[in-house]
Amino acid sequence: MTDLDLDLARYQDPLTIQRVLNGAKTIAIVGLSANELRASYFVGYYLQRHGYHVIPVNPRETTILGEKSYPSLRDVPEPIDIVNVFRAPDAVPGIATEAVAVGAKSMWCQFGVVSEEGARIADEGGLTVVMDRCLKVEHARYVGRMHWLGFNTQRITSVRAGLQ
Repeated sequence: MTDLDLDLARYQDPLTIQRVLNGAKTIAIVGLSANELRASYFVGYYLQRHGYHVIPVNPRETTILGEKSYPSLRDVPEPIDIVNVFRAPDAVPGIATEAVAVGAKSMWCQFGVVSEEGARIADEGGLTVVMDRCLKVEHARYVGRMHWLGFNTQRITSVRAGLQ
């Protein structure tokens, strides 16, 4: 079986996704970029705005989003609820091994990040695995705070400003 043949439905269960989101406070983002135009930066920014403690894991940076960046998961000095992966699929097995070693609760792989071996390592290590899903999109879907720009405006209305 290749990674393209992997049964992704197993790693995209809505109840599992909701449980992971609702039970998390700390999210380590592996591959978080300091470039504001990158998807990883926007996801990290969004998660911070929604109350999560975001820990950057990027050996090329010292700080991202105002937080100290660590070279690897093993260097993070606090418990991790979700390891969010913004890396190529071939990096996932190593990340999964580190996530298990540090006692993370879940491994969440973003859109297009699919690794059968990484999923197996995380599963066998006791982690909940979500794969080929965007953490920001799923948070907005299940927490219900999606504004058309992706932010919670604290305003409840069906009419956009300027269209009244």
